[in-house]
Amino acid sequence: MASTPRPRIDSSRLRSRLWFDNPDNPGMTALYLERYLNYGLTLAELQGGKPLIGIAQTGSDLSPCNRHHMELAKRVREGITAAGGVAFEFPCHPIQETGKRPTAALDRNLAYLSLVEVLYGYPLDGVVLLTGCDKTMPACLMAAATVNIPAISLNVGPMLNGWSRGERTGSGTVVWKARERHAAGDIDYQQFLDIVASSAPSTGHCNTMGTASTMNALAEALGMALPGSAAIPAPYRERGQAAYATGQRIVEMVWEDLKPSDILTREAFENAIVANTAIGGSTNAPIHINAIAKLIGVPLSCDDWERVGYDVPLLVNMQPAGAYLGEEYYRAGGLPAVLAELIEAGKIHEGALTCNGRTIGENCREARTWDREVIKPYAEPLRERAGFLNLKGTLFDSAIMKTSVISREFYDRYLANPNDPYAFEGRVVVFDGPEDYHHRIDDPALDIDENTILIMRGAGPIGYPGAAEVVNMQPPGALIRRGVLSLPCIGDGRQSGTSGTPSILNASPEAAAGGGLALLQNGDRIRIDLNTRRADILLSDEELARRREDLSARGGYPYPASQTPWQAIQRAMVEQLSEGMILRGSDAFQKVAQSMGPPRDNH
Repeated sequence: MASTPRPRIDSSRLRSRLWFDNPDNPGMTALYLERYLNYGLTLAELQGGKPLIGIAQTGSDLSPCNRHHMELAKRVREGITAAGGVAFEFPCHPIQETGKRPTAALDRNLAYLSLVEVLYGYPLDGVVLLTGCDKTMPACLMAAATVNIPAISLNVGPMLNGWSRGERTGSGTVVWKARERHAAGDIDYQQFLDIVASSAPSTGHCNTMGTASTMNALAEALGMALPGSAAIPAPYRERGQAAYATGQRIVEMVWEDLKPSDILTREAFENAIVANTAIGGSTNAPIHINAIAKLIGVPLSCDDWERVGYDVPLLVNMQPAGAYLGEEYYRAGGLPAVLAELIEAGKIHEGALTCNGRTIGENCREARTWDREVIKPYAEPLRERAGFLNLKGTLFDSAIMKTSVISREFYDRYLANPNDPYAFEGRVVVFDGPEDYHHRIDDPALDIDENTILIMRGAGPIGYPGAAEVVNMQPPGALIRRGVLSLPCIGDGRQSGTSGTPSILNASPEAAAGGGLALLQNGDRIRIDLNTRRADILLSDEELARRREDLSARGGYPYPASQTPWQAIQRAMVEQLSEGMILRGSDAFQKVAQSMGPPRDNH
């Protein structure tokens, strides 16, 4: 059944008229108007009943993954103009995962707060959200969800495939592989740099199914981006065409009064969870999707990620869970082809509305793939039951494990015991932050062997601060040279979505918030049981209570002092990773453009 066309609003309902055409307040109307005329805009544009459309520009020289948006914004602007709107481009706080220290995740909430103020406080009727690098998509969609004016997302697109000596080099993924080779002595420092540099051959974000490709695919799965737009490589002509179409569409969305609250429903979020498993998406996805859900008022938890997504198969053969990169994925059909497989299998809520005014079923039901090596049939996947597990126990209340990247080596060593299948126990070696790990990982005195479990703590939203992607721990060089390429790893921080290791991540509460990781000592034994979804310290309740009392007496788990005002502010307000790492209390502000009415005048 086709979706019913939405009724169109009258120009009198454009919120921008409260600034530029308000006869009930001529003094303020004149004040708002006069300064917006000083660079050439006309009264006809500002008072002629045209929707005023913001372009939230996340591209800059500090954000190389998003920099192509400085060009794409021109096509967005042309699309807006062609559809009868007026474009207002403005900068967003830069967020570059590979550039910002101590972590770009620290800036997600800062960019969110800033964009909320722009979308609510300025005369905008709708907005195009230019996204790309990992945190820009969630920051933008979080703000759009909070303010709830018509909004549409456009990502910058992945880079072209990287190549080195005839092999694909995927951005991020090749870093972790080359680190193994460097640790094993196979390549020297300069060769290491050259191999990694080969993975970034063009403008765009990661060409692997890392967090950038994941989050922008999920924006499309949620219905907030035009169908088929997420996978287009940045340099392709279709990317500019999508930018133009996005600019056109946002004007129509304003006339249809099609807002994030109409699109971001419970069904849409469940569709995103299912899609994430099928594409082999990042472990960072639950953090950001849970945050968007909280801010639009849809209950969503890490338990939902396992319940809805674990039994879904892996369909996309793309690094890090597979072999190919972004260009092959796009040519194979991208997300619509994946969703068509999921629709046919009955895994998608077909009636979920999307930003083009049609349902996701209408958009994708007839999509097809042209390459079964890259996008597998639902009945013949790369891996069955490929979603996330949400583990709990005395170590933490929630932590995510990505099952689609469990290698044969890892499975055979830790999960194939016929007397204890899908479970393992081991002695832990504990590292307090990445500096401690890099300093000591090759210390023979630690006696790390193939049965050791590596622990990284002090890496969460409070402890780091910001929850950094530092739980990318590899074994000591001596073990790598023996062919042991991965050890079980657990951390209260994050891992790059480009990493292909099945670490247990995003542990909540973190050590700095009193989580069980803070109680661990070198030599303790822990048990991981994937059957029961448990992660437990093998100590008595009495010993755990004694250690917790001792930790409290010492003032809690120590972490570095805040280095900037924002670090201190966020630390005092931030929720844990399982809760989306939002700022405490921010979810009380729902649909601000409707619930709060227009902002007060400024003079």
